[in-house]
Amino acid sequence: MNIASISIKRPVLAIVMSVIIVLFGLIGYNYLGVREFPSIDPPIITVKTNYAGANADVIESQITEPLEKVLNGIEGVRTISSSSNQGSSTITVEFNLDANLEAAANDVRDKVSQAVRQLPQDIDGLPTVTKSDANSDAILSMTLQSNTKNQLELSAFAENVIAERLQTIPGVSTVQIWGQKKYAMRLWMNPEKLAAYGLTPLDVKQALDKENVELPSGKVAGNTTELTVKTVGKLTDEESFNNMIIVSDGKRTIRLRDIGTAELGPENEETILRESGRPMIGLAIAPQPGANYIAIADEFYKRL
Repeated sequence: MNIASISIKRPVLAIVMSVIIVLFGLIGYNYLGVREFPSIDPPIITVKTNYAGANADVIESQITEPLEKVLNGIEGVRTISSSSNQGSSTITVEFNLDANLEAAANDVRDKVSQAVRQLPQDIDGLPTVTKSDANSDAILSMTLQSNTKNQLELSAFAENVIAERLQTIPGVSTVQIWGQKKYAMRLWMNPEKLAAYGLTPLDVKQALDKENVELPSGKVAGNTTELTVKTVGKLTDEESFNNMIIVSDGKRTIRLRDIGTAELGPENEETILRESGRPMIGLAIAPQPGANYIAIADEFYKRL
């Protein structure tokens, strides 16, 4: 006896089965994910190392090559590619498709930790190991332009106002900011004046580390009063930096304004985002795993 004969002899049973199938279909439809491509994490591990001030040759010989040698011995490696740039090294390790991504990442971390002793001692922190994430790509982006605000003001507005409002959209993981220009105090030194006073840029750095610091100062307690002591040691504006003492030996006092000048400007002047020659700031939305892309886009346009 097959399904067709059962359905003919017992029509009520056939109707109930059809209703159950339709019911489960409707329930399952509400839980379906909506995305452009399948959520598949590629077996790719990236190792990044920062070494401020080093040129590409030093990065390649002292960081990239030692790390590549230890990574070559990992099982399941398909290809290894690297990029040595000014101040940074990036190594991309691609594994076979059947490799376990978690186990591969752990193997890479173990090998990198073993090779740390071969790297320069003054690198900027330890090398970072990250896995490729299919959900880290942006699904929606927007740009900001202004005729009255400069790049610094526009970046601050994008980070403190726009990004915070987009971050709370349900299903949003991160809001990326492209072409961002963060505030920084840039110290310009005159080599001739430095030489005249017998100083070097290292002396300026040491003075900056000593003067521009805010330390915990504890508290003062009495019989009926308790006060918290706050030491204001951070330099906050151009005038404060220009008045910073570089050397004071009793006979002379040399300040930063005597050998150079402080200027409030962008932290990074090497990159910029433009369209038709006009600077702008970009914001991009990256979703959480399993998020509904259409729902995110609808809410984005509503808030925009």
